[in-house]
Amino acid sequence: MPVIDEIRKELLRAGDAGYRAFQSKLLPSVDHKTFIGVRTPDLRRMAKRWGQRPDIGVFLKKIPHACFDENQLHAFIISEIKDYARCVSEVSLFLPYVDNWATCDQLSPKAFKKHRRELIVPVRGWLASGQTYTVRFGVRMLMDHYLDAGFDPEYPAMVAAIRSEEYYVRMMRAWYFATALAKRYDEAILFLTGHRLDDWTHNMTIRKAVESRRITPEKKEYLRSLRVGK
Repeated sequence: MPVIDEIRKELLRAGDAGYRAFQSKLLPSVDHKTFIGVRTPDLRRMAKRWGQRPDIGVFLKKIPHACFDENQLHAFIISEIKDYARCVSEVSLFLPYVDNWATCDQLSPKAFKKHRRELIVPVRGWLASGQTYTVRFGVRMLMDHYLDAGFDPEYPAMVAAIRSEEYYVRMMRAWYFATALAKRYDEAILFLTGHRLDDWTHNMTIRKAVESRRITPEKKEYLRSLRVGK
């Protein structure tokens, strides 16, 4: 049996009708007919096993997938790839087919952690792509990998420079700056006091930051005073 058919058969066996209904309500932009209802822990276990198959490349190249759960599994398989160059290649091939925030946010390659210097090159390309979930993924990579070691003031400036009316891009930008306020307050606050963000992202950043446990009450009070359009 071809690997694609084997995977579909296992996904159908693992599907849960209740979870399928829950997911379809959570992601109304995705055709409800494409959901199987496989829970995330099961998908992670499958990804570790299927990722070892020598013929898994057949599945990874069969995009776009017909099912939401296949996309989720695809993201988890890529996330387990240890070879950095291969991982970046598979991510770049897959991103144009990602059509929802859940699949985008599940894509979290472990191989990237030790390759910050090289990773910034494809990150720049993802940010410039103009594709909603590719841009969102690029911003999240800057948030996940460049707010601690490897930080450069250029990186938040790159996020601030993004122009998009797409909700899931704007929300990720706000998430990025809220996280930056928790980790790099002195650098991040300048983007608020300097009004370098559009009003919606500015205010959403503050909203998410004041909900964070990593920011002191004193800083939260000051952040509230920076809201615009009050």
